[in-house]
Amino acid sequence: MDLAERAKIKGPERRAFAARFEIRAKPNGTGGTRYDIEGYASVYGAPYEMWDWAGAYDEVVREGAGSKSLSENPDVVLVLNHEGMPLARTKNGSLRLSEDSTGLLMNAPDLNGERAVVREVVAAIEEEILTEMSFAFRVMRQEWSPDYMQRDIVEYNINRGDVSVVTFGANPATSVALRGLDLDRMADDQARVLFERLSARLAPPRPAPEPAAVEKAPEPETRRPRYPLSLYEAEAQLLG
Repeated sequence: MDLAERAKIKGPERRAFAARFEIRAKPNGTGGTRYDIEGYASVYGAPYEMWDWAGAYDEVVREGAGSKSLSENPDVVLVLNHEGMPLARTKNGSLRLSEDSTGLLMNAPDLNGERAVVREVVAAIEEEILTEMSFAFRVMRQEWSPDYMQRDIVEYNINRGDVSVVTFGANPATSVALRGLDLDRMADDQARVLFERLSARLAPPRPAPEPAAVEKAPEPETRRPRYPLSLYEAEAQLLG
């Protein structure tokens, strides 16, 4: 198994993290409400577990990994579960992205409370139903440990990606998603290893061995039933 294959750059990737949301409501002057939502879409410097065709490895997003992309005014949307109608967008200023020593900070300062999706997302965050954020990006530079057991994301590009409030993110610490694109790009030896692992996992259980035959005790000899003696028979036995 050649672990160096891990170092090949892939397509778009997603990572989910426990979010620390802040919500501030403010009247819009016409009886309605607008919302200011803020939270970290990524956490820097904290290792988490990832999985691929070769098994588990650690991954770290380094501090400053998004600085170049963010300096180029990327076009990014804020969505729910990585899909659907955007809640905000950097292109029109309704979404702001920055980074600090903690991670990638998302701020949507003026969400329209008249939109049903905004109200639903705000309510779910306040009720702690939505507790995670995720971001979609492309890796531009990475570094691997000599044994290919830790990947450091040194630079990512978030242009035309998203930051997303998620129900259950594809949390790198707990799960992995295998996309068709990843499978198509696998080398033959990688696909073979994956096939062997899946075959072992999905193989039907072996039938339980049949219990050893137990020898049965011989049937007791059949005897004629014994009945009480009649008076005549008793006297005959006594007299010989």
